[in-house]
Amino acid sequence: MNDQTITNGTTEAHPPSAEMIANAHIDAARYEEMYARSVSDPEGFWAEAAQRLDWMTAPTQIKDVDFTLGRVKINWYADGTLNVAANCVDRHLATRGDQTAIIFEPDDPDEPAKHITYRDLHRSVCRMANILETLGVRRGDRVVIYMPMIPEAAYAMLACARIGAIHSIVFAGFSPDALSAR
Repeated sequence: MNDQTITNGTTEAHPPSAEMIANAHIDAARYEEMYARSVSDPEGFWAEAAQRLDWMTAPTQIKDVDFTLGRVKINWYADGTLNVAANCVDRHLATRGDQTAIIFEPDDPDEPAKHITYRDLHRSVCRMANILETLGVRRGDRVVIYMPMIPEAAYAMLACARIGAIHSIVFAGFSPDALSAR
């Protein structure tokens, strides 16, 4: 593959650069091997994948599904407990604390991109979680985050996850009609 754009009718493909391919975590052959295993042994595949996460309580039950019409049930890792904020932020602090976790591109092209490190992200998420807890938000509470696409929206979402609050994110740029449809 090369860096040129391939046009096929109305579809454009932008192949990855040779450098990106060389630095990828898996290649096409490994992807095919992983995909085949996920189909032939989904429970084993996803049990192994679960080991990549930091669980508060590791799951012993990986897959519990029933596709019978009228009683469809899909449960994965049903007896496991994890915290998304800890997995997205905390576990990276010791080894990657000063590396970029989020790159925020502002709407104004004259403003530079903001690079937020894992350490800065952790500090902001903890601060937001403390604010929410001061306002009385607790585990299991429902929170709707109505904000524009700014870093603080990510802080609020991760803070809710840290607390255990159920949250929904609504982009503040929606029109009243679009918002009511949601």
